[in-house]
Amino acid sequence: MITSNQNSKIKLIRALLGRTKERREANAFAVEGVRLVEEAINSNWGFQFVLYSDGLSERGINLVETLEAKKIEVEKVESDLLQSLSGTETSQGILAVLNYSQLSIPDSPNFILILDQIRDPGNLGTLIRTAAAAGVQAVLISPETTDVFAPKVVRSGMGAHFRLPIHSMAWDDIRQQTKELQIYLADMDGKSCWETDLRQPLALIIGGEAEGASEEARQLATQKISIPMPGNVESLNAGVAGSVLMFEVVRQMKYTAG
Repeated sequence: MITSNQNSKIKLIRALLGRTKERREANAFAVEGVRLVEEAINSNWGFQFVLYSDGLSERGINLVETLEAKKIEVEKVESDLLQSLSGTETSQGILAVLNYSQLSIPDSPNFILILDQIRDPGNLGTLIRTAAAAGVQAVLISPETTDVFAPKVVRSGMGAHFRLPIHSMAWDDIRQQTKELQIYLADMDGKSCWETDLRQPLALIIGGEAEGASEEARQLATQKISIPMPGNVESLNAGVAGSVLMFEVVRQMKYTAG
């Protein structure tokens, strides 16, 4: 059983939970909680090791047994020590270190999400989770966006990271990846999404909460679209706006006649 703060695994986890630089150098990230560890194992994601403590639920105990059966390194940790690593008020008693990897972008995608200057981890995770639910085929992350594998982003994504191609790219690479697509930028001054034909292969750009989309994003876009808001509200946050627009694309592509 691990009981010391100076243990190498504990030190690594603290580093991975703390800074983007540490995650990139280690080529790894940490996830916490039964559901996320289940999602990772069900997706055949690469594990480095798993730590757990007393107090696991029956579901958590079964998960540890599954991990051990798959020959994944599992080690018990003193409960207070694991709680000290937790990003939540009450730890679920399990935490995993996973390899950083990317799922491949499919050939000839017709629905891509571009996230630009999204700084709030909760919004970023929500957008990734919604993208997975809406059948987005790839999420492209601009250089100005928060680290997609930061703990709060992964937690908000609720497992979507393991099912969806998510690629951080320079703008030249984003331009190359989307050159065959119509590119729509979410913008307050854009044409109503309800009056825009979104049935052709497209990429949707969602800009940041405070500053909106970058100049690079605006140059890439072929059209601006907006969400009609009959109520007296100035704007929606990025997570909500992006979700509304993604499912308007789904509605048009799947449920309207050509």
